[in-house]
Amino acid sequence: MKAYLDIETSFDGSITVVGLHAEDRGMIQLVGGKINDLALCSALEGVKTICTYNGSRFDLPVIRRRLGLDLAKEFRSHDLMYDCWRHGLFGGLKRVEEQLGISRRSKGIDGFDAMRLWSRFEDGGDEEALEVLLTYNRDDVLNLPVLEAHLSELEARYARRD
Repeated sequence: MKAYLDIETSFDGSITVVGLHAEDRGMIQLVGGKINDLALCSALEGVKTICTYNGSRFDLPVIRRRLGLDLAKEFRSHDLMYDCWRHGLFGGLKRVEEQLGISRRSKGIDGFDAMRLWSRFEDGGDEEALEVLLTYNRDDVLNLPVLEAHLSELEARYARRD
């Protein structure tokens, strides 16, 4: 089974949100103090492959450093960023989504905004900021299978040309 994963972090590098989607369990978001090794392991139970975008260079190393979990060792890791590169699609996830016409509810928000949103929630109790952050993370996670489908379509097109 495959799960799609994306994390958000704070200005100090702490993990603020872990978003995870798998077909059999839907969308799971661990937030703030609810993020720990046991909760993440439980959310990943039965998963064989973790799909990310730039996860091999960001998400998985941050999880290893902050939670002591080496997900790259425990699961097969599929970083869609490298598949994008093979098709000439460069830049962050939002830029690649734009190139492929993939939409999102949280248009215009980036990783730096995500850190600011967390800060507004944590420092001032701004629940609206938390909701926007969770929507942003949800978009990141749920757009990964959409991106993967686009990449599969590109692969099929190239295969038909041969």
